[in-house]
Amino acid sequence: MLSLPVFCYAQQKDTTAEKMLVYQLGNGGWPKQLESKSVVNYAAPLTEVLMSQIKETTVQHATIDNKATSREINYLVAAYKKTKNAAYLKAAEKGIDYILSAQYSNGGWPQYYPNKALYRSEITYNDNAMVNVLEIMQNIVTGTNDFDQVAPSYLPKAKKAVEKGLNCILKTQVLQNGKLAIWAAQYDKDTLRPAKARAFEPASLSTSESVGIVRFLMRFKNPSAEIKTAIISAKNWFEANKITGYKFGGVVDNTTNVKNMTLVKDSNAVAWARFYDLTNNKPIFGDRDNTVKYKLEELSNERRNGYAWYGNFAQQLIAKEYPKWCLANGIKTI
Repeated sequence: MLSLPVFCYAQQKDTTAEKMLVYQLGNGGWPKQLESKSVVNYAAPLTEVLMSQIKETTVQHATIDNKATSREINYLVAAYKKTKNAAYLKAAEKGIDYILSAQYSNGGWPQYYPNKALYRSEITYNDNAMVNVLEIMQNIVTGTNDFDQVAPSYLPKAKKAVEKGLNCILKTQVLQNGKLAIWAAQYDKDTLRPAKARAFEPASLSTSESVGIVRFLMRFKNPSAEIKTAIISAKNWFEANKITGYKFGGVVDNTTNVKNMTLVKDSNAVAWARFYDLTNNKPIFGDRDNTVKYKLEELSNERRNGYAWYGNFAQQLIAKEYPKWCLANGIKTI
Protein backbone atom coordinates (compact mmCIF):
# COMPACT_ATOMS: atom_id res chain seq x y z
CA MET A 1 0.00 0.00 0.00
CA LEU A 2 1.41 3.32 -1.04
CA SER A 3 1.71 6.01 1.63
CA LEU A 4 0.91 9.51 0.52
CA PRO A 5 3.44 12.26 1.29
CA VAL A 6 2.51 14.59 4.13
CA PHE A 7 2.81 18.29 3.36
CA CYS A 8 3.13 20.91 6.09
CA TYR A 9 1.63 24.21 5.14
CA ALA A 10 2.87 27.29 6.98
CA GLN A 11 0.11 29.59 8.14
CA GLN A 12 -0.14 32.61 5.88
CA LYS A 13 0.97 35.90 7.33
CA ASP A 14 0.29 39.53 6.58
CA THR A 15 3.15 41.86 7.46
CA THR A 16 0.98 44.75 8.65
CA ALA A 17 -1.38 42.45 10.55
CA GLU A 18 1.59 40.92 12.35
CA LYS A 19 2.68 44.36 13.53
CA MET A 20 -0.86 45.15 14.68
CA LEU A 21 -0.70 42.10 16.94
CA VAL A 22 2.43 43.52 18.53
CA TYR A 23 0.90 46.97 19.10
CA GLN A 24 -2.39 45.70 20.59
CA LEU A 25 -2.77 46.61 24.25
CA GLY A 26 -3.81 44.29 27.04
CA ASN A 27 -7.42 45.53 27.10
CA GLY A 28 -7.87 44.86 23.37
CA GLY A 29 -7.58 48.44 22.15
CA TRP A 30 -4.79 50.13 20.25
CA PRO A 31 -2.94 53.41 20.85
CA LYS A 32 -2.64 56.23 18.35
CA GLN A 33 0.72 57.10 19.90
CA LEU A 34 3.09 55.41 22.29
CA GLU A 35 4.24 56.37 25.76
CA SER A 36 7.23 57.96 24.04
CA LYS A 37 4.80 60.27 22.14
CA SER A 38 5.76 58.73 18.79
CA VAL A 39 2.80 58.13 16.48
CA VAL A 40 1.90 54.53 15.65
CA ASN A 41 3.31 53.81 12.20
CA TYR A 42 2.90 50.33 10.74
CA ALA A 43 5.38 51.10 7.98
CA ALA A 44 8.18 51.46 10.53
CA PRO A 45 10.38 48.40 11.18
CA LEU A 46 10.09 46.83 14.63
CA THR A 47 13.52 47.71 15.95
CA GLU A 48 14.63 46.92 19.49
CA VAL A 49 14.11 50.55 20.47
CA LEU A 50 10.59 50.59 19.04
CA MET A 51 9.71 47.27 20.67
CA SER A 52 10.82 48.70 24.00
CA GLN A 53 8.60 51.76 23.47
CA ILE A 54 5.63 49.55 22.60
CA LYS A 55 6.11 47.50 25.77
CA GLU A 56 6.17 50.69 27.86
CA THR A 57 2.80 51.79 26.45
CA THR A 58 -0.09 50.98 28.79
CA VAL A 59 -3.85 50.53 28.42
CA GLN A 60 -4.24 54.21 29.32
CA HIS A 61 -3.27 54.91 25.69
CA ALA A 62 -6.11 52.81 24.24
CA THR A 63 -8.28 55.08 22.09
CA ILE A 64 -10.67 55.37 19.15
CA ASP A 65 -9.20 58.75 18.19
CA ASN A 66 -7.58 59.21 14.76
CA LYS A 67 -9.02 55.86 13.61
CA ALA A 68 -7.04 53.95 16.24
CA THR A 69 -8.61 50.59 17.14
CA SER A 70 -11.25 50.80 14.38
CA ARG A 71 -8.46 50.88 11.75
CA GLU A 72 -6.85 47.77 13.22
CA ILE A 73 -10.09 45.83 13.65
CA ASN A 74 -11.10 46.50 10.05
CA TYR A 75 -7.70 45.52 8.73
CA LEU A 76 -7.38 42.37 10.83
CA VAL A 77 -10.82 41.07 9.86
CA ALA A 78 -9.96 41.53 6.19
CA ALA A 79 -6.54 39.92 6.72
CA TYR A 80 -8.17 36.92 8.40
CA LYS A 81 -10.61 36.45 5.52
CA LYS A 82 -7.68 36.46 3.11
CA THR A 83 -5.18 34.35 5.07
CA LYS A 84 -7.35 32.34 7.49
CA ASN A 85 -4.74 33.11 10.13
CA ALA A 86 -6.71 32.59 13.34
CA ALA A 87 -4.50 35.01 15.30
CA TYR A 88 -5.86 37.91 13.25
CA LEU A 89 -9.49 37.11 13.96
CA LYS A 90 -8.73 36.55 17.63
CA ALA A 91 -7.09 40.00 17.87
CA ALA A 92 -9.94 41.66 15.97
CA GLU A 93 -12.53 40.10 18.27
CA LYS A 94 -10.54 41.20 21.30
CA GLY A 95 -10.65 44.72 19.81
CA ILE A 96 -14.42 44.43 19.37
CA ASP A 97 -14.71 43.39 23.02
CA TYR A 98 -12.79 46.53 23.94
CA ILE A 99 -15.17 48.72 21.94
CA LEU A 100 -18.20 47.08 23.53
CA SER A 101 -16.80 47.58 27.04
CA ALA A 102 -16.04 51.26 26.35
CA GLN A 103 -19.58 52.23 25.34
CA TYR A 104 -21.55 54.29 27.88
CA SER A 105 -25.02 53.22 28.96
CA ASN A 106 -26.40 56.27 27.10
CA GLY A 107 -24.92 54.91 23.87
CA GLY A 108 -21.95 57.23 23.46
CA TRP A 109 -18.26 56.38 23.28
CA PRO A 110 -15.41 58.28 24.92
CA GLN A 111 -12.33 59.27 22.96
CA TYR A 112 -10.14 57.19 25.31
CA TYR A 113 -10.97 54.27 27.58
CA PRO A 114 -10.22 53.79 30.43
CA ASN A 115 -8.24 57.07 30.51
CA LYS A 116 -10.55 59.86 31.73
CA ALA A 117 -8.05 62.73 31.88
CA LEU A 118 -8.96 66.14 30.43
CA TYR A 119 -11.59 65.80 27.67
CA ARG A 120 -10.89 62.13 26.98
CA SER A 121 -14.04 60.86 28.68
CA GLU A 122 -16.34 63.05 26.59
CA ILE A 123 -18.63 61.45 24.03
CA THR A 124 -16.59 62.02 20.91
CA TYR A 125 -17.78 62.48 17.34
CA ASN A 126 -14.60 64.43 16.59
CA ASP A 127 -12.70 63.02 13.59
CA ASN A 128 -15.55 60.48 13.22
CA ALA A 129 -14.36 58.53 16.28
CA MET A 130 -17.78 57.31 17.41
CA VAL A 131 -19.05 56.82 13.87
CA ASN A 132 -16.02 54.64 13.06
CA VAL A 133 -16.84 52.19 15.84
CA LEU A 134 -20.56 52.27 15.03
CA GLU A 135 -19.69 51.35 11.45
CA ILE A 136 -17.95 48.25 12.79
CA MET A 137 -20.96 47.34 14.91
CA GLN A 138 -23.32 47.82 11.98
CA ASN A 139 -21.03 45.76 9.73
CA ILE A 140 -21.33 42.92 12.24
CA VAL A 141 -25.12 43.28 12.25
CA THR A 142 -25.35 43.24 8.44
CA GLY A 143 -22.49 40.81 7.85
CA THR A 144 -20.83 43.23 5.46
CA ASN A 145 -17.26 44.40 4.76
CA ASP A 146 -15.79 41.03 5.86
CA PHE A 147 -17.49 41.08 9.28
CA ASP A 148 -19.37 37.90 8.43
CA GLN A 149 -16.13 36.31 9.66
CA VAL A 150 -16.57 37.17 13.34
CA ALA A 151 -18.21 34.78 15.78
CA PRO A 152 -22.05 34.69 15.67
CA SER A 153 -22.09 35.50 19.39
CA TYR A 154 -21.19 39.10 18.51
CA LEU A 155 -24.39 39.68 16.54
CA PRO A 156 -26.76 40.39 19.48
CA LYS A 157 -24.08 42.47 21.21
CA ALA A 158 -23.52 44.55 18.09
CA LYS A 159 -27.27 45.04 17.58
CA LYS A 160 -27.62 46.39 21.11
CA ALA A 161 -24.58 48.66 20.69
CA VAL A 162 -25.99 50.10 17.44
CA GLU A 163 -29.40 50.70 19.00
CA LYS A 164 -27.83 52.55 21.93
CA GLY A 165 -25.45 54.48 19.71
CA LEU A 166 -28.23 55.50 17.35
CA ASN A 167 -30.32 56.70 20.28
CA CYS A 168 -27.36 58.81 21.45
CA ILE A 169 -26.96 60.34 18.00
CA LEU A 170 -30.63 61.30 17.82
CA LYS A 171 -30.56 62.76 21.35
CA THR A 172 -27.47 64.87 20.73
CA GLN A 173 -28.54 66.58 17.50
CA VAL A 174 -28.52 70.24 18.50
CA LEU A 175 -31.89 71.97 18.75
CA GLN A 176 -32.03 75.67 17.85
CA ASN A 177 -35.29 77.45 18.69
CA GLY A 178 -37.24 74.23 18.25
CA LYS A 179 -35.48 73.35 14.99
CA LEU A 180 -32.93 70.54 14.60
CA ALA A 181 -29.51 71.63 13.31
CA ILE A 182 -26.38 69.45 13.15
CA TRP A 183 -24.06 68.01 15.84
CA ALA A 184 -21.21 69.15 18.05
CA ALA A 185 -17.85 67.35 18.03
CA GLN A 186 -17.90 66.45 21.74
CA TYR A 187 -20.53 66.09 24.44
CA ASP A 188 -20.47 65.86 28.21
CA LYS A 189 -20.93 62.17 29.00
CA ASP A 190 -23.51 62.88 31.72
CA THR A 191 -25.50 65.90 30.53
CA LEU A 192 -25.19 65.24 26.77
CA ARG A 193 -24.50 68.94 26.28
CA PRO A 194 -21.92 70.12 23.71
CA ALA A 195 -18.46 70.38 25.26
CA LYS A 196 -15.06 71.79 24.34
CA ALA A 197 -11.97 69.65 23.77
CA ARG A 198 -8.56 71.13 23.05
CA ALA A 199 -8.09 74.84 23.70
CA PHE A 200 -8.78 75.68 20.05
CA GLU A 201 -11.78 73.33 19.75
CA PRO A 202 -14.68 75.14 21.46
CA ALA A 203 -18.12 73.72 22.10
CA SER A 204 -19.75 74.34 18.75
CA LEU A 205 -21.62 72.92 15.78
CA SER A 206 -19.12 70.82 13.82
CA THR A 207 -19.62 70.40 10.09
CA SER A 208 -17.14 67.64 9.23
CA GLU A 209 -18.32 65.33 12.02
CA SER A 210 -21.96 66.00 11.19
CA VAL A 211 -21.41 64.86 7.62
CA GLY A 212 -19.99 61.60 8.95
CA ILE A 213 -22.99 61.14 11.24
CA VAL A 214 -25.46 61.74 8.41
CA ARG A 215 -23.65 59.21 6.22
CA PHE A 216 -23.91 56.63 8.98
CA LEU A 217 -27.63 57.33 9.41
CA MET A 218 -28.11 56.85 5.67
CA ARG A 219 -26.92 53.24 6.01
CA PHE A 220 -30.18 52.15 7.63
CA LYS A 221 -32.72 50.47 5.38
CA ASN A 222 -36.33 51.38 6.08
CA PRO A 223 -35.24 54.23 8.38
CA SER A 224 -37.52 55.35 11.18
CA ALA A 225 -39.27 58.71 11.13
CA GLU A 226 -36.71 59.97 13.67
CA ILE A 227 -33.78 59.02 11.42
CA LYS A 228 -35.42 60.64 8.40
CA THR A 229 -36.05 63.82 10.34
CA ALA A 230 -32.46 63.92 11.59
CA ILE A 231 -31.04 63.55 8.07
CA ILE A 232 -33.40 66.03 6.43
CA SER A 233 -32.85 68.59 9.19
CA ALA A 234 -29.07 68.32 8.92
CA LYS A 235 -29.22 68.66 5.14
CA ASN A 236 -31.38 71.75 5.46
CA TRP A 237 -28.92 73.27 7.94
CA PHE A 238 -26.05 72.64 5.56
CA GLU A 239 -27.96 74.29 2.72
CA ALA A 240 -28.84 77.32 4.84
CA ASN A 241 -25.27 77.88 6.04
CA LYS A 242 -23.12 77.13 3.02
CA ILE A 243 -20.71 79.75 1.71
CA THR A 244 -20.81 79.91 -2.08
CA GLY A 245 -18.12 81.33 -4.32
CA TYR A 246 -15.22 80.80 -1.90
CA LYS A 247 -12.64 78.16 -0.99
CA PHE A 248 -10.07 77.94 1.82
CA GLY A 249 -6.59 78.75 0.56
CA GLY A 250 -3.37 80.64 1.14
CA VAL A 251 -2.76 84.27 0.19
CA VAL A 252 0.61 86.01 0.46
CA ASP A 253 0.61 89.24 2.48
CA ASN A 254 2.47 91.81 0.38
CA THR A 255 3.65 93.65 3.48
CA THR A 256 5.13 90.73 5.44
CA ASN A 257 5.57 88.28 2.55
CA VAL A 258 3.89 85.67 4.75
CA LYS A 259 1.33 83.25 3.34
CA ASN A 260 -1.87 83.22 5.40
CA MET A 261 -4.89 80.97 5.08
CA THR A 262 -8.17 82.69 4.26
CA LEU A 263 -11.29 82.44 2.12
CA VAL A 264 -10.36 82.90 -1.52
CA LYS A 265 -12.86 83.78 -4.24
CA ASP A 266 -13.73 80.86 -6.53
CA SER A 267 -16.98 80.96 -8.45
CA ASN A 268 -17.16 77.15 -8.60
CA ALA A 269 -16.49 76.54 -4.92
CA VAL A 270 -18.72 75.97 -1.91
CA ALA A 271 -17.50 75.89 1.68
CA TRP A 272 -18.49 75.62 5.32
CA ALA A 273 -16.63 76.74 8.41
CA ARG A 274 -15.24 73.97 10.60
CA PHE A 275 -17.09 75.26 13.68
CA TYR A 276 -20.25 77.35 14.15
CA ASP A 277 -21.71 79.12 17.16
CA LEU A 278 -24.30 76.88 18.82
CA THR A 279 -27.02 79.52 18.82
CA ASN A 280 -26.48 82.02 15.99
CA ASN A 281 -24.67 79.82 13.41
CA LYS A 282 -21.80 82.27 12.97
CA PRO A 283 -18.40 80.72 12.12
CA ILE A 284 -16.11 80.64 15.16
CA PHE A 285 -12.39 80.03 15.56
CA GLY A 286 -10.55 78.84 18.67
CA ASP A 287 -7.01 79.73 19.71
CA ARG A 288 -4.53 77.97 21.98
CA ASP A 289 -5.23 80.45 24.80
CA ASN A 290 -8.86 79.21 24.99
CA THR A 291 -10.22 82.37 23.36
CA VAL A 292 -12.91 82.20 20.69
CA LYS A 293 -12.78 84.54 17.70
CA TYR A 294 -15.41 85.43 15.13
CA LYS A 295 -12.81 86.43 12.55
CA LEU A 296 -10.12 84.14 11.20
CA GLU A 297 -7.72 87.09 10.96
CA GLU A 298 -7.81 87.52 14.74
CA LEU A 299 -6.18 84.14 15.39
CA SER A 300 -2.51 83.67 16.15
CA ASN A 301 -0.52 82.88 13.02
CA GLU A 302 0.19 79.34 14.21
CA ARG A 303 -3.49 78.49 14.63
CA ARG A 304 -4.70 80.43 11.61
CA ASN A 305 -2.38 78.51 9.33
CA GLY A 306 -2.29 75.21 11.17
CA TYR A 307 -5.90 74.06 11.09
CA ALA A 308 -8.56 73.36 8.44
CA TRP A 309 -10.97 76.15 9.45
CA TYR A 310 -13.03 75.82 6.26
CA GLY A 311 -13.72 73.01 3.83
CA ASN A 312 -16.20 71.67 1.29
CA PHE A 313 -17.34 69.18 3.94
CA ALA A 314 -20.97 68.66 2.88
CA GLN A 315 -20.68 69.29 -0.86
CA GLN A 316 -20.72 65.65 -1.97
CA LEU A 317 -23.38 64.80 0.60
CA ILE A 318 -25.79 67.44 -0.67
CA ALA A 319 -25.07 67.08 -4.37
CA LYS A 320 -25.12 63.29 -4.74
CA GLU A 321 -25.64 61.24 -1.59
CA TYR A 322 -28.72 63.00 -0.22
CA PRO A 323 -30.73 62.88 -3.50
CA LYS A 324 -29.86 59.19 -3.86
CA TRP A 325 -31.00 58.51 -0.29
CA CYS A 326 -34.25 60.40 -0.87
CA LEU A 327 -34.96 58.41 -4.02
CA ALA A 328 -34.32 55.11 -2.22
CA ASN A 329 -36.68 56.09 0.61
CA GLY A 330 -39.49 57.68 -1.36
CA ILE A 331 -38.77 61.18 -0.10
CA LYS A 332 -39.56 64.08 -2.40
CA THR A 333 -36.81 66.67 -2.81
CA ILE A 334 -37.49 70.33 -3.50
